[in-house]
Parts: sequence; C-alpha cells; structure tokens
Amino acid sequence: MIKVKDLKFKYQGANQYALDNVSVTIPRGSYVAILGHNGSGKSTFSKLISGLYKPTSGEIYIDGIMIKKNSLRDIRKKIGIIFQNPDNQFIGSTVEDDLAFGLENANVDREKMKKIIQDLAAKVDMENFLDREPNSLSGGQKQRVAIASVLALNPEIIIFDEATSMLDPKGKEDVLKIIKDIQKTREKTLISITHDMDEAIMADYCIVFSKGKIIAFDESKNILNNSKIIEESKIDSPFIYKISSKIDGIKPTYDIEELLENIWK
Repeated sequence: MIKVKDLKFKYQGANQYALDNVSVTIPRGSYVAILGHNGSGKSTFSKLISGLYKPTSGEIYIDGIMIKKNSLRDIRKKIGIIFQNPDNQFIGSTVEDDLAFGLENANVDREKMKKIIQDLAAKVDMENFLDREPNSLSGGQKQRVAIASVLALNPEIIIFDEATSMLDPKGKEDVLKIIKDIQKTREKTLISITHDMDEAIMADYCIVFSKGKIIAFDESKNILNNSKIIEESKIDSPFIYKISSKIDGIKPTYDIEELLENIWK
C-alpha cells in the first residue's frame, strides 16, 4: 500500500508548489492511472513516491515504511520504473546482458539466473532476441525488454512513466498487453503516468491532478464520464466513448464490443 500525507514539493527557485498538500492512499495490488495536463504535478508525484525526489514537507509510506534517508535503500527495492524513452534504460550490450544486470547485482545464482532470463524473455515475447544489440530493436521491443528488466528484480510496485508515449501503435499494443497480464495476477501495484485515455480506462482507478492538487480519485469509468473533471483537468475521454456518445440511441460506452453489439441491434 502507498500512503501519502500532506505532501508538498517546490522546485528550487520556483515561486509555487509543484505539489500542494496532497494526500492519497493507493491500495495494494491495484492498477492506477495518474492523469493531468503538462505541469499538473503527476510526474513530480511519481518521482516523490519512488524516492527520486525529497518532499519539501509531508510524508510518504510504502508498505508502512516512511520514505526518508535511512529507508531509501529498502524502499527502492520495492519499486521499479519504466521510463518514457527505453533507450535511457538499456544497460547491457545485448538483451540477455540487460536482463542479467539486476540479477547479478542481487547475487542470483548463475543457473537460476538463466531460467529467470528465459522465463522473463518469454513473458515479454523476446525469447528469440536475447543475443540482439539494443540498436537493432524497435522502440516497442526495447520497452518490452525494459519491462522484463524491472520484473527481474520482482518489485512490489511498478511505475510506468508515460511508457507508451514514444511508441508506434504496434509497440503500444504490445506493452499494454504486458501490463494487462501483470494486472491479472494482482500481485503488484501498477501506477501509470499517462496522457492516453484509452490506456487509462484499463486501470482500476484514476487519480487526476490539476495545478499541483488531486481533484479526483475514483474508478476509471466514473472519472472519464465526468465532464466537469475532464474540463477542469484538460484531459479527454477515450476514443470509443466519444464515438458512442455521438450516435443517436446508443448509450455511451468505453467497451468496443458493447458498442458494436448496440449498433447491430
């Protein structure tokens, strides 16, 4: 569980708080999308809960452990981050080397490591690319390797920091499928910083930021169906919802199967 209490953060030299008195609790095993326009505070929030930034004031707890200087090492073992640009996460000279890097640092036995690497590569559909160099991979393939590298360390919390924003439609589809597969097990807490509303609707909950404050925290379908929140936060409804809401006699829906079924009635 992630618990944030009275969190404030101000960048050096700034006149205003990037986050201003934020309090929220994210349930263990949930998938949460964090939404908001540029400068709303959502990326700052992710960097604070991952221990990359130090709060100006307030408290952050990960599984009951407060983030502070003497607990950072333990906290960071619990959290993995997938960044926007997969090139920034590649460490090894090949896919296999990259997957092995974290395991070696964790002193995993060599024989166990081989099996873990094979299993992870299969999980992200990269088992036939283990000897490939990073520059020979597509953006989507690199991001799948980045996800596998994080999964290798088995963190309790995974943060996707606009992880699909630089990918083509195929790469995005592949990454979202992996997220769905992780979500099914309910073994990890997933947090996605995103501008993509079609991605946000997959989440259990949405947290909406505006001007450094949380203005909404609810089930995804409720958030994305609330015109007041959408207008205030300058986010948008998913494509399927916008299409269905324009068709006379059709109830607005986020489900493409439901939309097609209603059209053909």
